[in-house]
Amino acid sequence: MNNRALEKLEYSKIIAQLADCTMSNLGRELAENLLPTTEEAEIRRRQQETQEARELLRVYPDLPWSGLKDPRQAVGRAKRGAVLAPEELLAVADSMRASRRLKRFFAELKEHYPLLQEYAANLASFKPVEDAIYRAILPGGEVADEASPRLAALRRQIRSHSVRVKEKLEQIIRSPEWQKMLQDPIVTQRGDRYVVPVKNEYRGQFPGLIHDQSGSGATLFIEPMAVVEINNDLKRLKAEEEEEIERILQELTARVVAEIDQLELAVEALAHLDFALAKGTLSQRWDGVGPKLNRDGYIYIKGGRHPLIKGRVVPVTIWLGRDFTTLIITGPNTGGKTVTLKTVGLFVILAQAGLHLPAELGTEIGLYQQIFCDIGDEQSIEQSLSTFSSHMTNIISILAEADRDSLVLLDELGAGTDPAEGAALAQAILEELHRRGAKTIATTHYSQLKTFAFSQPGIENASVEFDVNTLQPTYRLLIGQPGSSNALQIAARLGLAPELVERARSFMSKAETEMADLIQSLEASQRAAEAERQEAERLRRESERLRQEYAQLKEKLEAQRERILARAREEAWAEVKKARQEAENIVAELKARLAEAPSAQTLQAAYDARSRLRKLQADKAVTPTTPSVATGGRPPRELEVGDRVKVLSLNQEGTVVGGIKPGVSAVVQVGALKMTVRWEDLRLRAGSDPEAGQVQGAGSLMSAKTAAIKRELDLRGMTVDEALYELEKYLDNALVAGLNQVYVIHGKGTGALRKAITQALKEHPRVKNYRHGAANEGGIGVTVVEL
Repeated sequence: MNNRALEKLEYSKIIAQLADCTMSNLGRELAENLLPTTEEAEIRRRQQETQEARELLRVYPDLPWSGLKDPRQAVGRAKRGAVLAPEELLAVADSMRASRRLKRFFAELKEHYPLLQEYAANLASFKPVEDAIYRAILPGGEVADEASPRLAALRRQIRSHSVRVKEKLEQIIRSPEWQKMLQDPIVTQRGDRYVVPVKNEYRGQFPGLIHDQSGSGATLFIEPMAVVEINNDLKRLKAEEEEEIERILQELTARVVAEIDQLELAVEALAHLDFALAKGTLSQRWDGVGPKLNRDGYIYIKGGRHPLIKGRVVPVTIWLGRDFTTLIITGPNTGGKTVTLKTVGLFVILAQAGLHLPAELGTEIGLYQQIFCDIGDEQSIEQSLSTFSSHMTNIISILAEADRDSLVLLDELGAGTDPAEGAALAQAILEELHRRGAKTIATTHYSQLKTFAFSQPGIENASVEFDVNTLQPTYRLLIGQPGSSNALQIAARLGLAPELVERARSFMSKAETEMADLIQSLEASQRAAEAERQEAERLRRESERLRQEYAQLKEKLEAQRERILARAREEAWAEVKKARQEAENIVAELKARLAEAPSAQTLQAAYDARSRLRKLQADKAVTPTTPSVATGGRPPRELEVGDRVKVLSLNQEGTVVGGIKPGVSAVVQVGALKMTVRWEDLRLRAGSDPEAGQVQGAGSLMSAKTAAIKRELDLRGMTVDEALYELEKYLDNALVAGLNQVYVIHGKGTGALRKAITQALKEHPRVKNYRHGAANEGGIGVTVVEL
């Protein structure tokens, strides 16, 4: 990738933005040295790395990444045998801490983010060395007292001696004997010795050692003899302190050197992770996307935004490389032609550097071996070249190298000379580049090039839209439509006399006038079509929104319906249980009365109990949803054994098994039960009866259940309350179905469920007996129930 293209497309400014996203000099250096590559495998790897970093930052915005410093200089000095200063040791410890935290973080991510995991594999934990440094060195770079017991003891002695010296000196400056000799009643230091300021005329009367004098000579700084010995001890202690600090720093440096190889690998990994996460951060700031890459040189930029333009940016959508390989962009100045040109070139460079693009999903970038640019004012005073000559020199060098693997960007091709010759020259250059297969985008004002694009296959016109009503560019690119300079319309809108505008129009050739009118007509049609497209898109989005709202509402109603039905079923089942219990109590009372010796009282009590039972049956009967099915028709004229009948009071079907007394009663079997039913309570059911199968009452539901009931009930995995509820329903259905033995599967587990089921079976009035299953029946994980 030639440097001229990088310079003209302002790639260095992008790199500056990337460098600002790094956390340390480690990543900044890699960012500042990033260059695009032409190796496809490397480009794809870089793009995947950026995508992983972007996704990682989205999912984990609070990475353990703070405090990272560049320890490489310190590590290099340690390798050469130097003793590291406290600040250097802190930088090393900060890097060790970052390595340890990130290693643990990536270990928890397991197989996710494979490329970042490759870097993380070289991270290591240096916890003992890290802790030793932080324990010995304070954040400001001072060696802590706790760095060693000897250092702590020396510093205690130093503080004690300092206090003694100050106390002695305080006594001297407060003493009336010496006060008249002192310039000021203060204690100060000269070098590492404590002194007092003495007037020069008393130098022979004040006993002590002179260490300094003022600039005027009027004041001498004298160390009183009373503190000389203490100061000597203090100086000795401080020398020992420095020796101990040096020993501590040597020891810590030696521990760093012992980990130097693994530390260098970890620092390199931290640099790459810093750089990768900077790419992800830049992608977030741009709201960027990873482009799809191809080897065919095909470019499709969807909603691209130039990353160096501040403020509101009008996205550009442009494509090149399939239906056409040369694109000629025309239109007025300040309309965005050059920005479009730079956006395409910069996006290709960014993609091949491994960075995301500020564009929409679906953007695709072809891979190129070279990008050539001729953009901007190329005038050179030093070389005595005019703008045109400079442009031509650059274009000649481009023609010497451009081929089918090249992207060529030419701004204002042929400008700076006679329009007719410039247009002819531009046409020849474009024709040659097209012949070579180079992908070319050129901007121009020449009308001849618009006609040239119409007449040549593989070459396409495009224009930047301009609103002549507001005299403002819209910055929208219209591919397939040539643009016009709109000079006459702009002049008229600005107030140029209409007759002058018409006069200027008369100087144009008929072909030029027709071409301008055609272009204006195309532009008007394009704007109308675009307005309709936007309206259609708005309606489509509105329709999609309504569809989603409908789907959500339907789902909500379905859920509400299920909740209501479930509640209704629970209430109905509770009512059935209550009625059944009441019926059983009445039956038990009836049996007890009948078991007693016959008497008028017991017979009356039995009759009363039977009346209450019939009343309960009438009260709790479920009314069918179709009255004609339950009550329609008349009792049968005659019945035979085997006839199918409907028992109205039970809302169930059964079979006549005998006991036929015409007009009075018959014995009917319903499920496993046989009962005598009054004649008026029966309705004959024929096999071809159109009403068959339409009954929707509780009886038909129970019939459907009993027809499919199994001999075993699996309660494993349920709570105790859920299991007891299911057991109650199952036993009722099993009784109606005529089953005399069933298997309740509850599993072994903790035994809590088994105990609750055993207690429920013990209290159930229809359970004759129960036992644990035999070895071949499931053992204690199954209870066998006789009904």
